[in-house]
Amino acid sequence: MNARMREPRGRLVLTILLALFLSVVPLPAWLDVVRPSFLVLTVLYWSIAAPRAGGIAVGWIAGLALDIFQGSVLGQHALALSLVTYIAVREHQKIRSKPVFQQSLIVMGELFIYQFIVFAIDGWTGHALYGPLHWVQILTSALIWPIAAALLGRSHAPR
Repeated sequence: MNARMREPRGRLVLTILLALFLSVVPLPAWLDVVRPSFLVLTVLYWSIAAPRAGGIAVGWIAGLALDIFQGSVLGQHALALSLVTYIAVREHQKIRSKPVFQQSLIVMGELFIYQFIVFAIDGWTGHALYGPLHWVQILTSALIWPIAAALLGRSHAPR
């Protein structure tokens, strides 16, 4: 079986669509503050686990879909997610070799970069800036990374 046959493209698309749904489903305001960045976590996972299947193009397309569904500045999430995806693809071997706790810290750093880019673009375009509670998503996403990585790992483990 060649390498192209083993790439989990179908599962990648399915999990990204599920993460996109979880990212845009309406929640009460108090629960929306702590909602993890499901789409970013999913794209990061695939960029680390299968960098040829999940790459910068997947990050760009997923970010563009998030822009469309959320009604934000077109390309804002796409730019942020593609930059974070680039870092993950470039360093995937180093990240993959780390224990889960250290991976969570690396993911937290990448989520900070992602949120900062989104925050900066919102500020530059004159949109309402977020309060300090918006940064809680970084912490909740980093805390949920081991669970997300385990679930996504089960979705593409060889059978």
